[in-house]
Amino acid sequence: MNAPDVRTAVVEVEERELLKTMRWWDGFVVCLANPGFLIAALGGSVVALGTAGATVLWTASVLIGFCQNLVYAELALMFPTKTGGISLFAHEAWRKYSTLVGPLATFGYWFAWSSVLAINGLVVGTLIQAKWFSSTTFSISGGHFLFNLAIFIGIGVILAVWLFNVLGMKIGLWVGYVTGGLLLIPLVVLMFGGYITGDWHSSNMTFNFPSSTGSALLLAITWMYFMGWSAYGFEAVATFGPEYHEPKHDLPTGLKTAALFSVIVYALVPLGVGGVLGTKTISNDPTFIAFYVQAFDKLVGNTAADFMIAFMVAGLILSMNTATMDGSRALYGIARDDMTIKQLGVLSKRHVPSRAMTLDMVLNIWLLTFFHGALPIIAAGNLGYFLANIFAQSGLFLLRKDRPRWPRPYRLRAWLMPVAALVLTLNIVFLVVGGFLEANKYGYGLSKTLIGMAVLAVGLLAFFFRRLVQDRQPMRWREAPPTVPDAEAARAFEEMGVESGALAAGPVLASR
Repeated sequence: MNAPDVRTAVVEVEERELLKTMRWWDGFVVCLANPGFLIAALGGSVVALGTAGATVLWTASVLIGFCQNLVYAELALMFPTKTGGISLFAHEAWRKYSTLVGPLATFGYWFAWSSVLAINGLVVGTLIQAKWFSSTTFSISGGHFLFNLAIFIGIGVILAVWLFNVLGMKIGLWVGYVTGGLLLIPLVVLMFGGYITGDWHSSNMTFNFPSSTGSALLLAITWMYFMGWSAYGFEAVATFGPEYHEPKHDLPTGLKTAALFSVIVYALVPLGVGGVLGTKTISNDPTFIAFYVQAFDKLVGNTAADFMIAFMVAGLILSMNTATMDGSRALYGIARDDMTIKQLGVLSKRHVPSRAMTLDMVLNIWLLTFFHGALPIIAAGNLGYFLANIFAQSGLFLLRKDRPRWPRPYRLRAWLMPVAALVLTLNIVFLVVGGFLEANKYGYGLSKTLIGMAVLAVGLLAFFFRRLVQDRQPMRWREAPPTVPDAEAARAFEEMGVESGALAAGPVLASR
């Protein structure tokens, strides 16, 4: 008798991964969005500090961000398979001491980046209305919600950015190339136009600080806290670590070039705009945004100003594109690391975290219509963002202590370690003073910080739900970190030409 024909059904499960399609210039282009964050917050800072005061503090803030990026270059290359950015580095460093740091940092980081969609959507709508539809003033309100032309435009832009990104990474990057290039044109006009036309006057550069040295210092510290939301944002280059074609080269180069570009812009744009318009003109603008229309009208004339505003709008849309890419990957990354609900740790057929992007889109339409103001949203998201940065920066020192033999394809030089410690200390001071102690007197109110705390509480609840309900695991308050990379990370290190498997018994890796 012949043996029966037994056929075995084989089920193949596709494990989708983020595609390694990015080079360092792609990360740099993504972070061309950062001047968009400056555009949103510059007006408020001039009202509080004066044109000269705003210029000095924006420059100081962006220099701190530059130093932070050097720290993040080391951390990002320690975990080449981790997506989600600095909050994931914080989790890896702190989970030995507390598993709650991870969800706090990651959820706070996600909310801050995600809210950029609502903030810049409102700025885009305000610019368009001020330049081309200034006579259109209708509004519909009810139950704390508001709808007007600026908000309708903002909603439309949010939906467009969401659609580009769910269609795949390449489309998002092409949008970045085009809009990033267009943004450079009005930036150059704002930075240098006043000197060429003769409209820049040193008399327009004034300080609004209190006469008391102590009060002036507290005002400056509070605004350094508020500015960090914008001036540190180029750390987003590290969020896309697993998507770089050659991460050992692309990631540090992208972080450094994005930081250098931002230092130039954040120092010269406030100086250029302030010297042309002066503190009084900017302070008289109730929107904190429409004064850019006045600046361009003065520098290039009304007709050319139409193009400048259009290019600036394109740059703000790039900021929103970056926020969608960065925030959605943060949600995806924390879900993959078991810190929020499982459903967000899934990629679409186009290899993008479309579920996280959709959640971002819905949340921001709600923020835009419910709060209908950029500055309150910035203030609410800043607490979580600062915490994420503080936990990640301190993670450098913890990981040096706890994982001395872990592969480090990029290593921060020894003489920069005190600089990293100083930056960490300053950010803690900014958070305590600006977010809590002096928030009511010099900032946008302690109530906004409390909203940020409520957002972090929701993040913790999602973490508990994941561990206790979805994973059915007992709550662990501390976790023993691995001493050597897992198999997936080891393969990533080998692709970079870095030894990883036997480091537990070998010498500490020499690096840059």
